[in-house]
Amino acid sequence: MTEKKSSKKKTIKQKSAEQGNISIHTENIFPIIKKWLYSEKEIFLRELVSNAVDAIHKMQHVNLVENLQKSDEYRVDVSLDKENKTLTIKDNGIGMTADEIRRYINQIAFSSAEEFVEKFKDLEDKSQIIGHFGLGFYSSFMVAKKVEIRSLSYQADASGAYWSCDGSTSYELSEIDKADRGTEITLFLEDDELEFLETPRVREVLTRYCNFLPIAIHLEGDVVNDQNPLWTKMASELSDDDYKEFYHKLYPFSDDPLFWIHLNIDFPFNLKGILYFPKLTNEFDVTKSHIKLFCNQVFVSDNCAELIPEFLTPLQGCLDAPDLPLNVSRSYLQNEPQVRKIRDVITSRVAGKIVELDKQDRTAFSPAWADIHTFVKFGMMKDDKFYEKLKDHTLFALSGSEEWMTLPEYIEGNSAAEATTIYYTNDEVAQATYLKLFKAQGINVLVLDTQIDSHFIQFLEMKNSEVKFARVDADITQKLIQQDAASDPVDGEDGKTRDERIIELFKQSLKDESLEVRVERLKDKSVPAMALFSEQGRRFQEMTRTMGKNIPMPGSVPSLLINGSSPIVQKILDLHARQKAEDVDLLVAQVYDLAMLTCRAFDQEQMARFLDRSHQLLSRVNVDSTEE
Repeated sequence: MTEKKSSKKKTIKQKSAEQGNISIHTENIFPIIKKWLYSEKEIFLRELVSNAVDAIHKMQHVNLVENLQKSDEYRVDVSLDKENKTLTIKDNGIGMTADEIRRYINQIAFSSAEEFVEKFKDLEDKSQIIGHFGLGFYSSFMVAKKVEIRSLSYQADASGAYWSCDGSTSYELSEIDKADRGTEITLFLEDDELEFLETPRVREVLTRYCNFLPIAIHLEGDVVNDQNPLWTKMASELSDDDYKEFYHKLYPFSDDPLFWIHLNIDFPFNLKGILYFPKLTNEFDVTKSHIKLFCNQVFVSDNCAELIPEFLTPLQGCLDAPDLPLNVSRSYLQNEPQVRKIRDVITSRVAGKIVELDKQDRTAFSPAWADIHTFVKFGMMKDDKFYEKLKDHTLFALSGSEEWMTLPEYIEGNSAAEATTIYYTNDEVAQATYLKLFKAQGINVLVLDTQIDSHFIQFLEMKNSEVKFARVDADITQKLIQQDAASDPVDGEDGKTRDERIIELFKQSLKDESLEVRVERLKDKSVPAMALFSEQGRRFQEMTRTMGKNIPMPGSVPSLLINGSSPIVQKILDLHARQKAEDVDLLVAQVYDLAMLTCRAFDQEQMARFLDRSHQLLSRVNVDSTEE
């Protein structure tokens, strides 16, 4: 039943009132608390409610140990009184005696306070404030001009205690009549903090910071929190729908997550939580942490980058780490070995989950891999342990197919002669001519077309010196060449071979004696010529380009491979023999441009020449067919 609110202040029957000063010489501790100890003033509600829950937990423990057989419905009530401008947090926990108030409120809260003030009053980076000064309760003075405590201990024959303070170092402590066990804290709000008398505003703060506390929190008669969040349950109890429902509770309007990891660790530290890998969109910020950090189900922060490796920043979800070394305001993690250990565990669990999903059903997992592969590859380059776990489960798309395969699977499918050569494409459209040749000979080609892949290729070669990557336009594998082709015949009285004649024709016609040209007889006769790049030269040029430079290197410009089996090449030789130089020049230039189009874009002048030449060739074909 909802308690009836009263606009009248409660009558306090004081007995042997005690007035005094908190034992501290410095007078400015409260301004420091108000101005910069806590990053957000609304934190006061988190501190007071979580203290109330702690008091209930202590009562539950005493109940268990001393077998008091209390059957209370434990709860925390937050009530608002607009007329008297007060906000009250009430619990039915263990309560305090007057002596305990002296100890926990007057003394412990201010032990080391003077040292605290002297040490940090001139500090520019307030995130460096660390320590445990028991100042959580005093966060209430961020919004209140006066705070009252009414408490009754669970102990037999205990008397009620009343404490009040107006934000100075003076306090009043007295005995009162109080019927119900527990503590009630009333804040008399400052005039500029009356937003905390509005139910929607208070509900918003409670939902943000106290949404998963294990004790029911009542606001104006309604329970506002989920007392049994998913991470407190066993994975065996939960279905996929349970995980998805919880995810959407945390991140409304998001697509279903790709997969998730349920953490339940008791040793060597306590860590529970559920981590999700989200479906990434253009709006998703991959540069900041998205995980919500809790301490005993109390929300601490939604930015815990220290716990998550840089390459796993897209992870979402919750981590509950009660043993984490937090600073006094719970706003920052201290850089301690335990933080690094937790980070290592998370990294290991993510790697293990990826391996598990790949083994279970690669077809079902591959769409998720397409979303996460960039971060996995980055992680493998950053973390040796991560690499070792995933090196045999890194997936690569197979060109012209829906299939995905690992490097061991690719190598196993290669012939013995080229077992360690991995052919890849970074542009299936531009390199379609090359892919056609490889496909015709049954050679698998992997797709490596993202920005990270050029770095990842070199990383993999460094890790395994026996493996080398070759882009399909880097060179021609022996599998594409006719192994039984006849020896190159002498062509003409000058003693030059046919291949030498072809090379000479192309260099002279193109007016480029420095052009590297070679002739091979390919199994596929449909391709007259191909542009080839040195793999290492091209990589060097790409690397310098990412550094804002463009340093040429031998092999970084394309060479021209002429297909000696092509009928068009034979046609060029025939025209040359008939001394039709103009036709030879047209065909040679067209063959060259067609080869170069696969690797570079033409400027306006080059494209105009290419189109004009194409029209001339079409006209000549039309004339020839008419004459026939």
